Amino acid sequence: MKKTLPALLLAASAALLSAPASAQFAKSEDAIKYRQSTLFVVGQHFGRLGAMANGKAPFDAKAAQENAAVLETVAKLPWSAFGDGTQGGKAKADIWKEKAKFNEHADQLVAEAAKLSAAAKTGDLAQLKAAFGPAAQTCKSCHDAFRSR
Repeated sequence: MKKTLPALLLAASAALLSAPASAQFAKSEDAIKYRQSTLFVVGQHFGRLGAMANGKAPFDAKAAQENAAVLETVAKLPWSAFGDGTQGGKAKADIWKEKAKFNEHADQLVAEAAKLSAAAKTGDLAQLKAAFGPAAQTCKSCHDAFRSR
């Protein structure tokens, strides 16, 4: 099951990324729930990596690789759920006013998740730590700009 989960996530993300946002969600509430759910999963896997990177949990190279692989895939998913007419949740209205800036933040998270995954694949805690900081800053800067508390 563990080996098929990343493959299923990848297939699901490819299908979602290729379909227009309007076709994916029947109601704006569905888009809000979807993005909140995917970002929750991002946070869970990112938190596990952070615990290892910050010495709050023992470093486990295999667990780091698995969590980073899931993060790399899931980090691509929530952005399609921020289409026009999907305002709400904890998302600030600035997302739709500054769409290009928001998209830059989304692209940056996807890129940093890929770097974090590559670092985790090395099995080296020092490389994981080095990649974790920039990824965490990417999350923080987007939350500061576009998330209501």
